[in-house]
Amino acid sequence: MAGLSPILKQATPVLAERGEGVYLYGEDGRRYLDFTAGIGVTSTGHCHPRVVEAVREQAGKLIHGQYTTVMHRPLLTLSERLGEVLPSGLDALFYVNSGSEAVEAALRLSRHATGRPNVLVFHGSFHGRTVGAASMTTSATKFRAGFAPLMGGVAVAPFPTAYRYGWSEQEATRFALRELDYVLATMSSPAETAAFFVEPVLGEGGYVPANTEFMQGLRERADRHGILLVVDEVQTGFGRTGRFWGHDHFDVRPDVVITAKGLASGFPLSAIAASKDLMAKAWPGSQGGTYGGNAVACAAALATLDVVQSEGLVDNAAAMGTRLREGLAKVAADVPAIGDVRGLGLMLGNEFVDSDGAPDAAAATRVQQAASAAGLLLLTCGAAGNVVRMIPPLVVNAEQIDEGLGLWREAVTSAV
Repeated sequence: MAGLSPILKQATPVLAERGEGVYLYGEDGRRYLDFTAGIGVTSTGHCHPRVVEAVREQAGKLIHGQYTTVMHRPLLTLSERLGEVLPSGLDALFYVNSGSEAVEAALRLSRHATGRPNVLVFHGSFHGRTVGAASMTTSATKFRAGFAPLMGGVAVAPFPTAYRYGWSEQEATRFALRELDYVLATMSSPAETAAFFVEPVLGEGGYVPANTEFMQGLRERADRHGILLVVDEVQTGFGRTGRFWGHDHFDVRPDVVITAKGLASGFPLSAIAASKDLMAKAWPGSQGGTYGGNAVACAAALATLDVVQSEGLVDNAAAMGTRLREGLAKVAADVPAIGDVRGLGLMLGNEFVDSDGAPDAAAATRVQQAASAAGLLLLTCGAAGNVVRMIPPLVVNAEQIDEGLGLWREAVTSAV
């Protein structure tokens, strides 16, 4: 009898039967508070009625209209609606299915548009698992190991991870920008560097936010050297950080935005956005794909955007993120094993360390498993796997935040 690959490991023991809002229900009937949101995907909660209805209606009319063969209205309407929320000037979209595919598309566009071979990424980044995206990923060796030779033309510069360096944010930022200049002087000439790829908040790298000085430093260097600034908003976009886009926190203008995850409430859909002039520099035939811009996924994305806007989910993410972070900080104040609490909006991480301040993955795993046993679903991340992350759906309310905090305190108390 066939089954799943044996190397696929579940983070929790739950066999989900259904989902509703911020809750998942196991086949055993038990209810779980889901602070994983499908790794930041189900931003409108599980099975939001408006998303469900939009999907049902579209599935009864057209499931798949391959968009380089025929055009369909959900794709055209979605593009128009995204134009209302994308940064000014980013008025052309290319759709694919996953974050990795969108990163690959942005990589290809960057090289085509500039005629330059290299890209520069930042230490701790996660951009995907396909060969190009994995070559640009430095959040952990598990995403790259045993996959060599990887794609060439990738240089890596530091990210301002203040806690890891033991510095202030200002010190870490100035170091990161100095080292970026050094990388451009020693490893990838500006004349050969097509783009900077950066996450506004490191995702798999440990939920470390960038900051205004760093992001504006990237923009200044990109402008000075004719380099594109590509912002990977796969996890941070669509309100996750308490602003519609993660880079909105830093008053910076990207040349390309990559979006996925929260875009369609769980349906496979991703996109890159750029100006029409920039997108037109992609070589003919370089953009396409069988499933990109699927009609049902686009209908789900339209309903998602409606819910995000009409229910004020971006503002809710900011308010509930503040409530959650304050509660996590109170727990951490009594627990030396939690060395840092950080993040933006409803994208928060708790870093576990031992008595010497070194990463303590075992403690993080114990707490994450204890939380699951108590009814709170969480995930870990970070290079050492020692950060427990919280990414609840953006529909979460104050009562549910407090419920999660109570279960979190219970798990921490029992496991460390």
